[in-house]
Amino acid sequence: MSVSDTVVVTGGAGFIGSHVVDALLADGNRVVVIDDLSTGDARRVAADASLEVLDITDQAALTVVLDRASPNAIYHLAAQASVTVSVTDPARDCDVNVQGTLNLLEAARRCGAPVIFTSTGGALYGNRAPIPTPETFIPSPLAPYGASKWAAEAYVLTWANSSALPHAVLRLGNVYGPRQSPHGEAGVVAIFSHALWRGERARMFGHGKPTRDYIHVADVVAAMLQATGTPGTFNIATGIETSVRELYSILAGTAGSSLEPEPLPLREGELERSCMDPSLARQVLGWRARIPIADGLAQTYTGLVAEFEAREPAPTPTSEP
Repeated sequence: MSVSDTVVVTGGAGFIGSHVVDALLADGNRVVVIDDLSTGDARRVAADASLEVLDITDQAALTVVLDRASPNAIYHLAAQASVTVSVTDPARDCDVNVQGTLNLLEAARRCGAPVIFTSTGGALYGNRAPIPTPETFIPSPLAPYGASKWAAEAYVLTWANSSALPHAVLRLGNVYGPRQSPHGEAGVVAIFSHALWRGERARMFGHGKPTRDYIHVADVVAAMLQATGTPGTFNIATGIETSVRELYSILAGTAGSSLEPEPLPLREGELERSCMDPSLARQVLGWRARIPIADGLAQTYTGLVAEFEAREPAPTPTSEP
């Protein structure tokens, strides 16, 4: 993209989306954010960006905004991203992730803009996947969330074929970093960090045994920018398997805490192992993850604590057992 291009970021008030917005603004673009603020926070949206509060399932409103913006590219991060919510309300999950994506693709075709779509890796591939998992493995999702993302991917690729627009699908590992919310089920790094900061015992599902492919949000943002205008489906991950127990140990060490988490069984729809092969992104996009997990977690803990301190009462000091 050239300087002064107009771009749209759906979900731009969210954790990853707000970082994408900042990077696009830093490159000199005009940025329009679309977010219904159901999980996003308007305070995360940079002052230089324009915020349009709407739900992507509202096709008429979405079309009006995109026609007016006439973007050169669309970064699509708006989603129903909770695995457990997808289990309890699969219809809403499908409505947002599938119908909402279809609405966006139709509007993108009118504008002639490529879409960079953020999908998921672990929730898509399932427990039978080889480790690390290549993009060629046929998905076998365990929860409606993974199914809805897979369906949305199919629409993205079909619309790319029919419109000749270079839409890209990025299957993300477990993303962590500053601005991640500690409230809810997702974002284990933020959840653990919040508990450690407050001196509270964190819940560790799967007894710490499940593994994930944790990737820093800055690496994800770089991948999204590098994928702009390049069609295909790419794993955006480190290719390194890290257990939940290892993750907690690194964060606890950074926090200087010896507090042990509460071990619990896995929740419905959650994976035992997840790690993806990022070699295709390296070959085609020239991208690779650059932030080692130990460095990224230490930086993230410090950044998250600063956010907690700015928004919450200080935790009451307690003595650890």
